[in-house]
Amino acid sequence: MSRFLPRAAWAAALASCVLAMAACGGSDDSSSSTSTAAAGGSKQLTKVKLQLQWFTQAQFAGYFAALQQGFYKDAGLDVQILEGGTDIVPQTQLAQGRADYAIAWVPKALQSREQGAGITDVGQVFQRSGTLQVSFKNENITTAANLKGKKVGNWGFGNEFELFAGMTKAGINPGKDVTLAQQQFDMQALLKRDIDAAQAMVYNEYAQVLEAKNPQTGKLYTPDDFNRIDWNSEGTAMLQDAIWANTDKLQNDKAYQDTTVKFLEASFKGWMFCRDNPEKCRDIVVARGSKLGASHQLWQMNEINKLVWPSPNGIGLVDKAAWDQTVKIAQQTKNQDGDTVLSKAPEGLAYTNDYAQKALDALKGSGDADVTGTDFKPITVKLNPGGA
Repeated sequence: MSRFLPRAAWAAALASCVLAMAACGGSDDSSSSTSTAAAGGSKQLTKVKLQLQWFTQAQFAGYFAALQQGFYKDAGLDVQILEGGTDIVPQTQLAQGRADYAIAWVPKALQSREQGAGITDVGQVFQRSGTLQVSFKNENITTAANLKGKKVGNWGFGNEFELFAGMTKAGINPGKDVTLAQQQFDMQALLKRDIDAAQAMVYNEYAQVLEAKNPQTGKLYTPDDFNRIDWNSEGTAMLQDAIWANTDKLQNDKAYQDTTVKFLEASFKGWMFCRDNPEKCRDIVVARGSKLGASHQLWQMNEINKLVWPSPNGIGLVDKAAWDQTVKIAQQTKNQDGDTVLSKAPEGLAYTNDYAQKALDALKGSGDADVTGTDFKPITVKLNPGGA
């Protein structure tokens, strides 16, 4: 899950963070500039902190797999994965120096950059958007154009911009032609028929409706009971999970530059492992203490793989067309309050493919690394009641 805030709120948060830097601390003894001896040997491991954007779940399975399978250690890294939450803004943690890398949606991170956060997208892991608008089949909502006159749920906090861009593209005025409803981060309003269409992540909330019991049949709902609007198909998708790094260190710290390549290489290996071993990665995430059930996590792992693979140019590389579309939507699309994510195009080193390309070259140099996943085929997942 990812949440946005208005630009003014981000500015206030960033300003308070800068003022409180001495109290919060910049970097500590676990920063990337320190190293530790590996247990039982003399090899020095560089300590790295990775900040996630949400709680432990298969959305981040590639990083957990890289840790559990020893890919980070093989790269000379001692990685600590920091769990996210409702009150944690990963890109702010990175900008503060409280993490060495962070996972964040591109629009949200660019909004923070506009407010002064010195961060750069160095690894665009998700190649496509996972956001849907879900409705019951009898509502006949199959495209954004069909939302006219409907009661449309959305989470707000900037998560609605794909939806608003889709409606605008279809000739619908979001402020006049639909009834907007503030949606909780679940699917209860849809299941209770309080709204006609609900916002959902394909790997999380959409699974929730399929784990729920249809009161008319006594059995679980199936995909045939619903319609889905996919913003990738509508042409208003925005880039989501990416690996962000400290811009100043990328430009001035040779050790950090080298660490970034190693971190990306090992992380990409983790995602390749999860592509080829979805059940094992489900087990890794469950063992890490995920609050979600095993069948839900396998569904999530499978859907996350679809967002990552195939990666036509290689995992982690930013596709300029997708980037430009994300920036355009972030600048031009207004929500119901008239706010946009960005007021102008990003300046400076907003993204770079240099480090991801070096990581890919190293992986391909190993001889048997499939960095594109051209032949990837998803598995079939059976959901259990409640995702158990």
